[in-house]
Amino acid sequence: MPELPEVETTARTLRPRITGRRVTGVRGVDWPRMLPNTSEADMQAALCGHTVTEVDRRGKYLLIGFDDEQWVMVHRKMSGNLLLVPGEMPLEAHTHLVVALEGGEDLRLVDARKFGRVYLFHGRDQLDEFLAERLGPDSLLELDEKLLAAKLHKRKGRIKTLLLDQAFVAGVGNLYADEALWEARLHPLRSAESLSTREVYRLARAIKAVLVMGIERRGTSFSTYRDSDGVPGENQEFLNAYGREGQPCPRCGALIRRIVIGQRSAFFCPKEQKLRSQ
Repeated sequence: MPELPEVETTARTLRPRITGRRVTGVRGVDWPRMLPNTSEADMQAALCGHTVTEVDRRGKYLLIGFDDEQWVMVHRKMSGNLLLVPGEMPLEAHTHLVVALEGGEDLRLVDARKFGRVYLFHGRDQLDEFLAERLGPDSLLELDEKLLAAKLHKRKGRIKTLLLDQAFVAGVGNLYADEALWEARLHPLRSAESLSTREVYRLARAIKAVLVMGIERRGTSFSTYRDSDGVPGENQEFLNAYGREGQPCPRCGALIRRIVIGQRSAFFCPKEQKLRSQ
């Protein structure tokens, strides 16, 4: 967390509110490691006086573009939230970056676990190169049945593990992978090569469906996620598998089980998502 729906929700709520606004200051960096390729001083020099022209998303990354072709990229990791608040509001605990905007509001990164990262790129080419080296097709914008089938061709890994690999397909994390596999009736330990064409197509549609519903419900606040207004999402009230160990499956009533795959929990219905011989 946050995964694609949470980042997309943040991008959509920020876009109309900060586009066209000028940066008046950058301050508050108390954890230099959160800036892997820049510093507070460099961000101040690069952004101050410049206007936001674009707010976008790629995978789990939030992208903010400026009128001089500078780009800020925010990867919120486990607990980061990007909040737009009045500048006079006291800093809440775990605020590690403040970008002041004309009009008296701040864009603040709040991250209790300090896993979040903020990058500065001097031009779209730098940004695109960084993303291309790390991300596969965007699971909301680019993934469809034929593309997923091509990506899975001759792959032998477990399907849950592949879905979590951002270089395989970007944006899906642990929560939405479990939800998509439940929707598609696929066991998380199934190997990619064992899936039939029909199952692959069903999975592609399930991935898109759970992401779209997550966005429509403004994200899943299963842990610390809040949108840019500081408001929790609603999707946690509609989860079918993730985090529901011991609770009845919404389809058949069997109790949801939990296993560990690669040090990550996987939740599934043992009746609806059977592990067939491979």
